Amino acid sequence: MRESFKMVNRKQDRKKACRFEFLSREKAEEIQNFHRSFPMYEPTPLACLSDTAKALGLGAVYVKDESYRFGLNAFKVLGGSYAIGSYLAGRLGKTAGEMSYQDLISDETREKLGDVTFVTATDGNHGRGVAWTARQFHQKAVVYMPKGSAAERLANIQAEGAEASITDLNYDDAVRLANSQAEKNGWVMVQDTAWEGYEDIPTWIMQGYGTMGLEAFKQLPEKPTHIFLQAGVGSMAGAVAGLFTNIYGSERPVITIVEPNKADCLYRTAEADDGTRHFVTGDMDTIMAGLACGEPCSIGWEVLKECVDHFISCPDYAAAEGMRVLGNPAGADRKVISGESGAAAFGCVAEIMTNPELADMKKELGLDETSRVLFFSTEGDTDKENYRAIVWDGKYPSTK
Repeated sequence: MRESFKMVNRKQDRKKACRFEFLSREKAEEIQNFHRSFPMYEPTPLACLSDTAKALGLGAVYVKDESYRFGLNAFKVLGGSYAIGSYLAGRLGKTAGEMSYQDLISDETREKLGDVTFVTATDGNHGRGVAWTARQFHQKAVVYMPKGSAAERLANIQAEGAEASITDLNYDDAVRLANSQAEKNGWVMVQDTAWEGYEDIPTWIMQGYGTMGLEAFKQLPEKPTHIFLQAGVGSMAGAVAGLFTNIYGSERPVITIVEPNKADCLYRTAEADDGTRHFVTGDMDTIMAGLACGEPCSIGWEVLKECVDHFISCPDYAAAEGMRVLGNPAGADRKVISGESGAAAFGCVAEIMTNPELADMKKELGLDETSRVLFFSTEGDTDKENYRAIVWDGKYPSTK
């Protein structure tokens, strides 16, 4: 596949009510309180890159830096922890909102619940979050990873006490493997991909990601004009898009989804606009490992199709450029260590703002020196070897 930038524009009726109650600000506040009960909880920083914004021709750039999340170098634990907490609380006849971290780790809770094994498929960050949460709650985790997964990410999951392995399957087939093992062994599947009959846990995962969005909203010194969100199955993107749409209503920022060329299932679904989800099959060998997902989450898509203005499919070199710029920002801006998936949306915008060949796309997005743009760097250098190869050695250079 030739690497290129492609975009689908959706004409959204902003006067139309687009409210998803399960992603409301009120619900996000409740979930943040659950996360706040963890002794290691702290809001991650929001970097204001004013000099970099000026260099790119933008009014303001804000980057939510998730490399600080719970010491796990990625945001994913927010979803896994809330989903597992909700499941365990439900087993006790309660909700996660009625139970704190201390309640869930108590000997009394452990005695009532017995042994529970949680299973998931992951490229790394989600599985590490599930393994960490299971260990915190004195339970077990089994994690399957798709072929090509980084050895460092596998080791990080195993270090949390999980039984983890790299399979010879792509991501979506690894999900199917995890689900079959859950059914066979009586394990609990913890995945942000939903299907008929499996919707509660993916919904909880999406809601858990809302803590990240709510923190960013509270930290922003001004309302953003644009939000760019990278996407795999679309759960994180749906969570943030839904929350900001609920907060701002018809005055919400322009929201754009960014995916890799080789795993652009949401872009293809938006492009077809025929009422069905469109899948990407095969190896999906993009450097954006966390976004290498070929099947959209049905719950996430229902939110995105109502709240998103643009869908972009972008080449790998854009993510690499984003990593380099965030790690070496202009002027006195603080650096943000961002991995391949975390830097994807920022790198896409950096390329659009500086590449004359993408001037039409820049105009369609309405990006100029007055734009205030919010990004979420959802992971740090979770694969340090590849991070250095890209940032230090110039792997995946820009085509400019």
